[in-house]
Amino acid sequence: MTNRQILDELKQKLSFVGIDEASSDAWLLFSGVTGMSRTDYLLSANEEWENSFSEKLCEAAKRRCRREPVQYILGKAYFMGFDFEVGPCVLIPRFDTEVLVGEALAAVGEDSEVLDMCTGSGCIAISVALLSRVRSVTGADISETALLFAERNRERLGADNVKFIKSDMFGKISGTYDMILSNPPYIKSADIEGLMSEVKDCEPRLALDGHEDGLFFYRILAKEGFGHLKPGGHIIMETGCEQAAQVCELLEQYDYTDIRVVKDLAGLDRVVCGRRK
Repeated sequence: MTNRQILDELKQKLSFVGIDEASSDAWLLFSGVTGMSRTDYLLSANEEWENSFSEKLCEAAKRRCRREPVQYILGKAYFMGFDFEVGPCVLIPRFDTEVLVGEALAAVGEDSEVLDMCTGSGCIAISVALLSRVRSVTGADISETALLFAERNRERLGADNVKFIKSDMFGKISGTYDMILSNPPYIKSADIEGLMSEVKDCEPRLALDGHEDGLFFYRILAKEGFGHLKPGGHIIMETGCEQAAQVCELLEQYDYTDIRVVKDLAGLDRVVCGRRK
């Protein structure tokens, strides 16, 4: 069989079991296993398939058919132009979260000190550090496993001005910052079972569950974050598309100013920004 036939067969297999993004997922698995770029594939599509890859690709296909996310199968996810190591105990970085990073980069000042709460893989903290001239970024998370991934990502990507600490929200946080960023758990507990299998069965519930109304962590961020922001400091948070108005109300309650909502590329409310007076 040729490389083209192998890729087509993989697409059909994923489509048969109902994978919505069968074509793109098949390519990601094929490329991840073989190391081929799009150009490599176009130049060798009609060449004989290299059998040494067969066992690995077959196993990857079986895992995807069981609804395991492609990112966990390959062990990496792409975000802001960087690839981050991920595994089953860390939330997979989403494209929507790049909206948050974009807002942070537009607002952050040179030599600023930044806090990334609920850092997970460290994708937000590391991206901000690498794409700006901030003095330092501190990433905090309660999950020791997530912090192991974050630290590996920091070392591999060379983000020397980033550090990670284990903290239950602000429990171990001291001092004040020019900016607080967060993509906290925000899904209502009752809604988690209705999520697609790739999310509810594979990604860590700790990183998804925003408790009864999904706003549990925003209340903490709004209330306690104020005391950890320098005057004029920014708070920028990702939200569920139906939560932005409520998060804005929380910021108003704690006397933040310049409160606004930023939409994602689909036109949905995605990020809430505020500033300490």
